[in-house]
Amino acid sequence: MRVDTMIDRVVARFIGTKHERDVKQIQPLVDAINALAPEYEQLSDAQFLEKTAQLRTQVKERLGDLPLDDPQYKERCKEALEPALVPAFAMVREAGRRKLGMRHFDVQLIGGIVLHEGKIAEMKTGEGKTLVATLPAVLNALTGRGVHIVTVNDYLARRDAEWMSPIYRALGMTVGVIVHDLSDAERRAAYGADITYGTNNEFGFDYLRDNMKFDLVECVQRGHQFGIVDEVDSILIDEARTPLIISGPAEESTDKYYRIDKIIPKLIQDIDYTVEEKHRTATLTEEGVSKTEKLLGLGNMYDPQHMETIHHVYQALRAHTLYHRDVEYVVKNGEVIIVDEFTGREMPGRRWSDGLHQAVEAKEGVKIERENQTLATITFQNYFRMYKKLSGMTGTAENRGHRVQQDLQTGRFADSHESPATARGKSRRGLSHGSRKIRSRGQRHPARRQQLRVRPPADSRIGPARAGRHDFDREIRAPGQFAEKSGHSAPGVECEAARAGSQSHRASRAQGSSDGIDEHGRPRHGHPAWREPRGDDARSLLA
Repeated sequence: MRVDTMIDRVVARFIGTKHERDVKQIQPLVDAINALAPEYEQLSDAQFLEKTAQLRTQVKERLGDLPLDDPQYKERCKEALEPALVPAFAMVREAGRRKLGMRHFDVQLIGGIVLHEGKIAEMKTGEGKTLVATLPAVLNALTGRGVHIVTVNDYLARRDAEWMSPIYRALGMTVGVIVHDLSDAERRAAYGADITYGTNNEFGFDYLRDNMKFDLVECVQRGHQFGIVDEVDSILIDEARTPLIISGPAEESTDKYYRIDKIIPKLIQDIDYTVEEKHRTATLTEEGVSKTEKLLGLGNMYDPQHMETIHHVYQALRAHTLYHRDVEYVVKNGEVIIVDEFTGREMPGRRWSDGLHQAVEAKEGVKIERENQTLATITFQNYFRMYKKLSGMTGTAENRGHRVQQDLQTGRFADSHESPATARGKSRRGLSHGSRKIRSRGQRHPARRQQLRVRPPADSRIGPARAGRHDFDREIRAPGQFAEKSGHSAPGVECEAARAGSQSHRASRAQGSSDGIDEHGRPRHGHPAWREPRGDDARSLLA
């Protein structure tokens, strides 16, 4: 056992843990919300709307017309929302009971408070993350500045918005959804709603598009006040430095790709070039360089004036040796379509970068699209830093929370766990030494069912400078108006989310148990209802 862990446990035995003190600070708010339940159950639907309108008016009066970019905005917003927290949470809980038949448990109220404070809540699959998000979303939407709830794909964005919309409508709030293939007018209306659901890609690309427009009236986003990120460790760690790029076709000829492609089949493996499947690289030998110079009619291929030619030769070599038809890509309707290496699904509209996609197109003899040049770019990390307040939900915060804390400086972390044991009406609290987290145990919501996603491990050390299987670009075609405004005559612009580095995935769950805890995480007979697990009790791979 580590010395610091032992010291934490000894100290906690006498004065309690940091987690224990945090739970005690939140518990009075939960008790106050519970106290309002009988009163709010008597309200009619019309009175519900009036109550929400009164809270909205009070919050706006306390906040005033302070702009989002004001240095004092975050503190003023906190002061304005603090008196409204208890009644707002009580109304959301009652609305959930009436409209969805799902009443927030006390542990879910704790999770909502944690999210409202700009922390990270850890909840395993099925514990009600979608329902918990409605609590801070409604509270922060009272400012009238908008709330963004970020999911990992379009399906979850649509599902969560449709599922939770009865709660929001019962409180007189509007809901918007940002998905692919929406017009600017539709996006503007969705961002104008009190609460907006969408994916991290769509939010980021809309920000880039807004910065490429010439008139503020045409912009679709209205600011970044409060964001709730689902699967926060995946988005803000695995993809933190993934750049979102809007690019347009460059004014270059595509003949060079055909010319270079013709010489590659004349090269012999292990004589003219070597291939490393593990690192996804192909390298010319001395004999290969000499042969290439003769085939291309170059005096010295490594002369500075031929640097671009060298690059395209290596990309063509990779296209022939490492990228295989019906494995890494398929050809449909005269177009090369990338196949996702993890899911096996086709990804139309996405393209490899640095001329690799053009080299594959030349290899297959299809029409070569011109290479792109970057017009606007931002990483997920920098985009989400623009929010005045940012919180997140995940099932693996304990293992990776310190990385989110370090990268995004979100301060403390809190996690809400729910245990089937409270189905019998018992409430338990869990302690975690050696970390700054809140862990509360409550009942799994009976109506919650969430999608399970398993991420295979990948080498997280691969960086932008290392060519490999993770260096492709994801491109989504955007309307052609951006090409025209950027001075390009091409009919369209392509948006690409470039994979600059591989995703670092969660480690799989280790089997083990602690004293008093069986292999399923339940207390053993003769021990207290809840005891703290040891540090090696790893979180589940299923988030």
